[in-house]
Amino acid sequence: MREIVWYRVTDGGTIKQKIFTFDAMFSTNFSHMENYRKREDLVYQSTVRLPEVRISDNGPYECHVGIYDRATREKVVLASGNIFLNVMAPPTSISVLAADTPAPFSRYQAQNFTLVCVVSGGKPAPLVYFKRDGEPIEATPLPEPPAGAGSWAPRNLLHRDLDDTKVPKSLAAEGEVGGGRPPATADPPRGLAAERGPVTETIPETVVSREFPRWVHVGEPIYYFRHTHAPVSDGTVEARATLTWTLNPQIDNEALFSCEVKHPALSMPMQSEVTLVAPKGPKITMTPTRARVGDTVRILVQGFQNEVFPEPLFTWTRVGSRLLDGSAEHDGKELVLERVPAELNGSMYRCTAQNPLGSTDTHTRLIVFENPNIPRGTEDSNGSLTGHCGFRLVLALTLTVILELT
Repeated sequence: MREIVWYRVTDGGTIKQKIFTFDAMFSTNFSHMENYRKREDLVYQSTVRLPEVRISDNGPYECHVGIYDRATREKVVLASGNIFLNVMAPPTSISVLAADTPAPFSRYQAQNFTLVCVVSGGKPAPLVYFKRDGEPIEATPLPEPPAGAGSWAPRNLLHRDLDDTKVPKSLAAEGEVGGGRPPATADPPRGLAAERGPVTETIPETVVSREFPRWVHVGEPIYYFRHTHAPVSDGTVEARATLTWTLNPQIDNEALFSCEVKHPALSMPMQSEVTLVAPKGPKITMTPTRARVGDTVRILVQGFQNEVFPEPLFTWTRVGSRLLDGSAEHDGKELVLERVPAELNGSMYRCTAQNPLGSTDTHTRLIVFENPNIPRGTEDSNGSLTGHCGFRLVLALTLTVILELT
């Protein structure tokens, strides 16, 4: 025997990288790998051992053996063999998200809700499934939607909902006549809420509860499941599984959903859990705690009495009037009032926190104290100096400049 050489084959077989050579003439072996730190060893002069296999080691390998011809010692005859090393790796992360959030609470019609489970770092692709309250969910497989599919897909709910407390009959009638959309090209799957116009029924002139919808479901919800996976540049696979159903806040609130993963490289399933919870009892802070005329006041929602999922949508309004900047409402966790005037003393602000499971309101009152640095009556409603005081200040500055020039 003359030598044994190991190659790693890349780029579909076009490149062969020599990784190890055993020289039988001198009984020595050496590595051709860069930054060799004895990750690989040559065992029994013909076997390469990889003690710490990585994803990058995945792929085909070839072993070439050179032996001397029996007729002459000067000629070397080559023989080769190949093997494919299939490296498995367990998933490194799993998370459950809600699609199309933050989204408002729908008081007047059913809406679809989708949970998304993202599993990363595994090879090959894992098996992903959902459970509700510890019990496996029997879901109908949902194929990939074709191009130009109908509107039965989960809705994007980022638009504002209807009126805060009530809808007049006239508005409901207008919505039924002119607010509908053209007929869908494909029927929605059974059990999912179809895409409709903003109003689907006549709402009487009365106060509709903010916490409970006017519609109810009959029977158990029908779940739809979709599973996709995509290769990643590092050789692993990212798996995404979605669970879609028509949400019923009255029975889905405080329901525990879990996404579980089975993989050949795992001894037991991985899982991630979320509990669907409507917002309750927002905790509001105001800075500064003692606001004075001309200060910038920040009102912030710091949290809730409970863990809320999915992420809520926040809307600020001023009771009985518009906000300081003239707008009717402001979206976001924080409301900023710049240079508050004295006229805002005693004004009431309402924060509406809502997600698809429910809605809640919290009110806070702004108390504005006098500012000794700003004389009383020298501010307008925007917190700036009045025109008369500004004119006197400009006149005084002008006279000072004239006196200095003379």
